Amino acid sequence: MKKDEFYKDARNDLPGPLAGIRVVDATTAWAGPMAACLLADYGADVIRVTMPGDAGLDWKPWIGATNRSFAEETVNRNKRSISIDLREAEGAETFLTLVASADMVVENFKPGTLARWGVGYEECRKIKADIVYLSVSGWGQFGPESERPGYDPGALAHSGWMALNGSKDGPPSKAPTFLADDLSGLHGALAGLAALRHRDVTGEGQHVDVSLLDSIIYQSNGYLTLGATGGSLERWGSEVRVCAPTNCYECLDGHVFMALILDSHWVRLTEVLGCPEMGSDPRYLTNADRLAHRSEVDLLVANWCRERTKQEVLSAIDAAGIVISSVNTFADAARDPHVLERDLLQETRLVDGSSAPLTGPAAKFSRTPVKVRHGAPLPNQHTDEILAEVGVTREQLEALRAAGIID
Repeated sequence: MKKDEFYKDARNDLPGPLAGIRVVDATTAWAGPMAACLLADYGADVIRVTMPGDAGLDWKPWIGATNRSFAEETVNRNKRSISIDLREAEGAETFLTLVASADMVVENFKPGTLARWGVGYEECRKIKADIVYLSVSGWGQFGPESERPGYDPGALAHSGWMALNGSKDGPPSKAPTFLADDLSGLHGALAGLAALRHRDVTGEGQHVDVSLLDSIIYQSNGYLTLGATGGSLERWGSEVRVCAPTNCYECLDGHVFMALILDSHWVRLTEVLGCPEMGSDPRYLTNADRLAHRSEVDLLVANWCRERTKQEVLSAIDAAGIVISSVNTFADAARDPHVLERDLLQETRLVDGSSAPLTGPAAKFSRTPVKVRHGAPLPNQHTDEILAEVGVTREQLEALRAAGIID
């Protein structure tokens, strides 16, 4: 299918399928902002609430002309912003005025923090009975660990995930990306939308509890069940426990990754490798047979790849219909024609007037297309605009600003 065929019935009058939904985003760092980012990408009006003086994420390297972080632009694009000091009574009151106009609140503070400030779920539901209040935290809203602070690597370690990550003979290793943060952001956005569906049917709001720990365990392929039942769990590195030969293989100019599980693919592979007799050898006929001789079949592929360039390997294996890919850097991926055709890099205007290629949304909607509409706002860029929308007068704005409640 061509791209224009997929989008032939697309509308251009909506920012996405969530147009008309308002989300109040009171989050920090990555997991909570990612949940809100997904909702913003899909067309919701996401209002990011930060404390006065907050300059946003300052993680280097910078992009744009005014030294804005790549991380800030990635996770807070497509949002509007407002600055409110939630720790002050007037700030909490202002926040609740904003909540009264919203469908959802997203927060990822340590459990109990926003309740102490007077803007927890109970306070918000008094203002808006059907509010969906999404809390993303390290360990969840209840349980023995719930009051502890939590970050992404801690969840990876606690869950059992980190113990299985890394080379076979090396130490445990965290993920190179914020995997638990990103997965909890995904679960948060999905759970929030499920709660909105329930609200639309019943009129009932609710508190949604998503944790980094729960999210990474849920996405660990049932390994918690194996842990509970005494199943075998070993570290496999780039190999895969359920099929062989499957691994990362060195070529003359880099690495490729090949995955093989079908018996018919084994026959094709032996023809490519120049040893068709192995395709009918009873020692290797089935995947179970090849797992029993994992080191032999893996070494066969490794030796063949080692004498060839990546392109030679990719062309030969791909022509046989076997799953294979170059092991790219992100710089390689940023130049890849398929990545570009899928709009995963979108040249975006930033708040300083410059532009940068930001990562585009993953899901594609044929009727209500989504995109990176604009870069991350300045932390207090829309304060007056948003508060005016919810009925705060000019005099009240001036008083709040004079008291330091808003920037």
